[in-house]
Amino acid sequence: MDRIDFDDFLKVDIRTGTVIRAEPYPEARKPAIKLWVDFGNEIGVRKSSAQITANYTAEALIGRQVVAVVNFPPRQIGKFMSEILVLGVPDENGEVCLLGPDKKVPDGGRMY
Repeated sequence: MDRIDFDDFLKVDIRTGTVIRAEPYPEARKPAIKLWVDFGNEIGVRKSSAQITANYTAEALIGRQVVAVVNFPPRQIGKFMSEILVLGVPDENGEVCLLGPDKKVPDGGRMY
């Protein structure tokens, strides 16, 4: 893996937000959930399509805090425009487990 310096790391804007809406996305090529995440007043609500159906249901995600990259350019996922990249790590089966703070924090907080 290539090494980066601290200035490269600072270019990636990773923030906490709260899922305020989530819907199944059956039209996606792979099973996915559409998410609307509130990052507070500075950034507002952003959308994402996430392939997280193995470990999550749309209903269970409402109110959950997640961590996401908020400064990628938007990406068209089928008929849905994804504006952020919600972050996760693989579980023992290679399925996504979402990253998030272990206690409630203000939405929009930048990771450091």
